[in-house]
Amino acid sequence: MRLFKKIPKQVFLLGLVSFFTDFASEMLYPVTPLFLTVTLGASMSLVGLIEGIAEVTAGLLKGYFGNLSDKLGKRSVFVVLGYGLSSIVKPLPGFIPKVSTVIFSRTLDRVGKGIRTAPRDAILAANASGNTGAVFGFHRGMDTLGAVVGPLVAIALLHFYKVDYQFVYIAAIVLAILTILFTLTIKDVKSKKAGENSVKKYTYKEFWQIAPKRYKQLFVLFILFSFVNSSDVFLILKSKNISASDTLAIGGYVFYNIVYAIVSYPIGLMSDKFGKKNVFISGLFVFSLVYLGFAFNSSMIIIWLLFALYGIYSASNEGVIKAWVSDLIPGDYLGSAIGLLTMFSGFAMMTGSVVAGILWDAFGSSVPFLLSSAVSFVVGVLIFKLKSEVNK
Repeated sequence: MRLFKKIPKQVFLLGLVSFFTDFASEMLYPVTPLFLTVTLGASMSLVGLIEGIAEVTAGLLKGYFGNLSDKLGKRSVFVVLGYGLSSIVKPLPGFIPKVSTVIFSRTLDRVGKGIRTAPRDAILAANASGNTGAVFGFHRGMDTLGAVVGPLVAIALLHFYKVDYQFVYIAAIVLAILTILFTLTIKDVKSKKAGENSVKKYTYKEFWQIAPKRYKQLFVLFILFSFVNSSDVFLILKSKNISASDTLAIGGYVFYNIVYAIVSYPIGLMSDKFGKKNVFISGLFVFSLVYLGFAFNSSMIIIWLLFALYGIYSASNEGVIKAWVSDLIPGDYLGSAIGLLTMFSGFAMMTGSVVAGILWDAFGSSVPFLLSSAVSFVVGVLIFKLKSEVNK
């Protein structure tokens, strides 16, 4: 446990909040399309529409509430509101089994994510003391651990205890209560700056004008990468094509999450020691290798190895980029900086997923994987060439 001694109490508590939230989300995520199509008779197009609306909603709100938390100088209220809203609405389809309830629940769940994400990340950064990589790495590890446990519990409930989909939703109440209780322990970190109240709170347009050049360069390159960082669903579908087995394909994805959860904190520590820039670039090159492997490989054993490498890439990506931005941007404007980055990267990933699907249908599965591999490698090289001031 000595490894975790440098993790502040508030960061640990936020880790628990994210663990229970992702536990519930990932327990219901694989159940939702089955519940809609099998129990409620919804079409696959409706399932896709629900997911699209939910993710667009979350993307827009991440930017808005990140900036709003800067203007108000308050973070914890958005954390409580965001996590609380998601926790309350998740179990609703279990009590009112209707398509409209699922749409309402899924959309408000993503609204909650949009409200909380940037303010929460600002709190994480404010609690760091020269170890933003470790702080964000620990949080990503706890979040991903929930993503491992959630599907396994869902499988256990459905296959071993023979419950129906509706019961899985109702079971999420326990996790909702735990999440809400832990959010009530989250507190704002007071600014150490004198004259805090006199600090001007910028709109996004004004923030971009005064943002450091290094942030802008990193922002543009990260968004470019996000266009080829398509949905993980394509990795699962490619695995299914190779193995002809749902179990092996999904098992590979669970294995990826296990690796991701285990290495997130150690990689965060490495980013503090060796530099966020170096670790992030290494992650991009690993991503390029993984997608190149998915493009040409036909062995399921290699696919599982690639999933393990993909877990290492993921641990080098989201947490590290947020830690890097936290080092570049003053705390008073961090909500805006992270909110803007996550909003645009989310839109880019959704657009990229659509393009990847079109390329897959038109030219075969190898083409979108090769494109992602090539672009991510180029982005890694371009970031490597940025001046060292970016790597604080």
